Amino acid sequence: MTRDSDPTPPADRLLRLPDVLTKVPVGRASWWKGVKDGRYPAAIKLGPRTSAWRASDIDKLIASL
Repeated sequence: MTRDSDPTPPADRLLRLPDVLTKVPVGRASWWKGVKDGRYPAAIKLGPRTSAWRASDIDKLIASL
């Protein structure tokens, strides 16, 4: 499958925490506190120890800051 035929738009990619923190310059603990408080988007659980965020949610967060 080529990238041109990929049905998922790039904005709906899933980002792991290190990728999110390169876009939103906060620390790891501050990010998780913000998720818990509702300031940042909730994570999507991919497994027992794996979380990710939709790139579109992170882009919306950045636009609102």
